[in-house]
Amino acid sequence: MPDHRAIDLTNDRPVYVIGAGPGGLAAAAALRERGVRAVVLEKSDSVGASWRGHYDRLHLHTTRRLSGLPGLPMPRRFGRWVARDDVVRYLEKYAEFHELELVTGVEVSRVEPEGSDWVLHASGGRRLTGRAVVVATGYNHTPRTPDWPGLDSYTGELLHASAYRNPAPYAGRDVLVVGAGNTGAEIAADLAGAGAGRVRLAVRTAPHIVRRSTAGWPAQRTGILVRRLPVRLVDAAGRLMARVAVPDLSDRGLPRPEAGLYTRVRQGAIPVQDVGLVDAVRTGKVEPVAAVDSFDDGKVVLADGSRISPDAVVVATGYHRALEPLVGHLGVLDEHGRPVVHGGRTPREAPGLYFTGFTNPISGMLREMALDARKIAKALSK
Repeated sequence: MPDHRAIDLTNDRPVYVIGAGPGGLAAAAALRERGVRAVVLEKSDSVGASWRGHYDRLHLHTTRRLSGLPGLPMPRRFGRWVARDDVVRYLEKYAEFHELELVTGVEVSRVEPEGSDWVLHASGGRRLTGRAVVVATGYNHTPRTPDWPGLDSYTGELLHASAYRNPAPYAGRDVLVVGAGNTGAEIAADLAGAGAGRVRLAVRTAPHIVRRSTAGWPAQRTGILVRRLPVRLVDAAGRLMARVAVPDLSDRGLPRPEAGLYTRVRQGAIPVQDVGLVDAVRTGKVEPVAAVDSFDDGKVVLADGSRISPDAVVVATGYHRALEPLVGHLGVLDEHGRPVVHGGRTPREAPGLYFTGFTNPISGMLREMALDARKIAKALSK
């Protein structure tokens, strides 16, 4: 890896890319390929910081062949479903291979237009001027824990999923996992398969569960094919596929969802790819329970009125994008704090400001970031 600290920050109007995760690195590489100077600013001390912090057993839910970034495929030796550590190795190699200008230890707190340029206010009192800005600070930025009533009364261990690494500390213990998205489902299965005494999964809305691969055909490819089909058609096909591929777990407390698969996707809920949850629920190793309503006298109160006393609670309720301090003053975020445009499009209110990595499509986030990178580079090289 190059010595990131040796790269000077200059004011010769480069494109500044905020964030050295997959989206930021891809955008910088695509810009460099088109002859546009891009400087990547990263607040941590290395690339792929969020990936380094994910739990140990995590693998990509998208295939290696469809997860490579522009200009460098993922190595075949990584296998079809790439492990967390290999994703990190790939990102390190990617920055080195493309000779990206990467400055670590610099956090950008606010960006604002100044004439035809953009000014970035960064740590150390830096004031950087660039011709454009690409924001790639990440979909999973700031852990979100609901403000449950009585939470302070809980005396057991409580941690956000971002702090979970492996099941070893929970051997023989009673654990409640809150949230039935991909992260919560996988952590629950991880705990159940490695000796936790009891594992319960608090479910607010029953998720759609899909097989990661069926007869060699990855779910990601289906996601790519159906993205532009009518919602009702995809919902109908999803119901049929679920009946064939996924057993009915209603008697185990995990019913099939009422809303269709693509209807839920359009609402922001990505299907859960099964990497062990179905078998764990079917065999009783993971017990679905009602959503968490509150905490009272050290107990967890569920939405059905029942009270349980787990030794530990793992909160897998997602993240905030946390873009408000950076760009909230520019009118470029929707009511949920997400960018109103992404990829090669730039907001009318803020020409020259681009976003990548703030969607979570069923076609695969890394694939979409690769596509976004090329679109951003094309727009900025005109």
